[in-house]
Amino acid sequence: MRFIYVFVLLLLTNVIFAQKNDGQVIEIKDVNKTKTLKISADSLKNNVPELIDHSDADLIDSLWIARLKESSLNHDFQYVNPDEEISDASNIELSTEVLKERLAHLNSTTPFNVEYNSSLERLIKHYLKTRKKTLGNLMGKAEYYFPMFEEHLDKYNIPMEIKYLAIVESALRPRARSRVGASGLWQFMYYTGKQFDLEVNSYVDERHDPLRATEAACKFLSQLYKTFNDWDLALAAYNSGPGNVSKAIRRSGGKRNYWNIRHNLPRETAGYLPAFYATLYLMEYAKEHDIKPQKFITNRFETDTIVVKQQITFDQINKILNTDNELLEHLNPQYKLNIIPFVKEKNYTLRLPVHLIGKFVSNEEQIYAYAKEDLAKREKQLPKFQTAPGKIRYRVRNGDYLGKIAQRYGVGVSQIKRWNGLRSNNLRIGQRLTIYPRNYKTASTKSKKASTKKTTTKSTPKGKYTTYTVKKGDSLWIISKKFPKVSVEQIKSWNNIWRVKSLKPGMKLKIYKS
Repeated sequence: MRFIYVFVLLLLTNVIFAQKNDGQVIEIKDVNKTKTLKISADSLKNNVPELIDHSDADLIDSLWIARLKESSLNHDFQYVNPDEEISDASNIELSTEVLKERLAHLNSTTPFNVEYNSSLERLIKHYLKTRKKTLGNLMGKAEYYFPMFEEHLDKYNIPMEIKYLAIVESALRPRARSRVGASGLWQFMYYTGKQFDLEVNSYVDERHDPLRATEAACKFLSQLYKTFNDWDLALAAYNSGPGNVSKAIRRSGGKRNYWNIRHNLPRETAGYLPAFYATLYLMEYAKEHDIKPQKFITNRFETDTIVVKQQITFDQINKILNTDNELLEHLNPQYKLNIIPFVKEKNYTLRLPVHLIGKFVSNEEQIYAYAKEDLAKREKQLPKFQTAPGKIRYRVRNGDYLGKIAQRYGVGVSQIKRWNGLRSNNLRIGQRLTIYPRNYKTASTKSKKASTKKTTTKSTPKGKYTTYTVKKGDSLWIISKKFPKVSVEQIKSWNNIWRVKSLKPGMKLKIYKS
């Protein structure tokens, strides 16, 4: 066994050595003279450091990931073939008797009142008819998010089924934003997020951070359950606030069963629990309805994090590690401007696939040096880091009115009135208002737009090329891995793609031989 390990290690080392000696090479020793960095002439021309890696550590990562893939963490799902036609859900029969039996089983195994009623049956059949394809996509995303959800739910002794609540709230989109300003996987309003220590500043919105937001959601749900001692009512309060649930109980004569007070809840909340029950049913009985997960970008256990030691942008990471914004935004959705800031006493992290974390760790000095030099060359500097204050005192000026002030700070008129005990919309000049802002106006975000504009145009190479047809679930980063020595930037340049969202299934891409 030891002989095989050494042989594989030497084989990997030889491959890396051959790649390093392909073309002109310049050797640079570090200050401590403990290792030698080899940089190609092409790399120097593009001002991007050529990365080294430690093959023994890379092999350890590969072996560990292989073990995890063989474990129960990696569910053996039969994923949907991107080219497969999904059957028309309206042809699927679901009798009332079968549905009653299945709902009764769910009711007996969960702390929720999953009772059959005709409106729930109509909702489930509507989802089967119109959302079967979407449900397959959600199950693919669930493979990434649910293990992390379950870990936190277990920590706070919360029913595991509540992981499905994130589907109802955000369709598992970490940057989802509602029309009233709720944001993230668990849809926190700004002030509620602040209540549970979710930071929002000019660079970071922790409501979009899957880990931090899930921790906050568990704390919030635990508090609600302690208040109502009923998980149905806790979920209703999560949607509309404890006050609305309390009023519904009063208007229903003191009844505390969700179905008995539902008619006295706000309209949105009246449909909230049925949507959760329908989602719970369809996820638990997906196999019976031929709902197959669609492959997502990666498994969470195949990723790792590193705490950044210097401000760095997604663009810089893309150039150095040959990634793309789709991958980075998926793994690091909390960074609003696609920039990871560095602030003392803060631990801002970068999440990447394990093999790329290895490369980053092995080349930290060179990567940060490149990022610093690239920043110094910018015509426009990046926006200044600034944290929104938890509370401000605003002085009313001539021409001000509540709607104008509310819009400026991203809050509601009713919130300003509640925070200040106002009974009318009338204001007087010089009046002081307490405001908990959501959108604190900092440096202009125009620099973000400017940084994304393309100022140079690369010429398309001549010669033979391969035509690649984009498949469902493809990203530029995934496609680049299918062609040796082809980078994301090259694919974008060859095919005039400047936005990740421009990539669509069925699109034909030219891949030139490098």
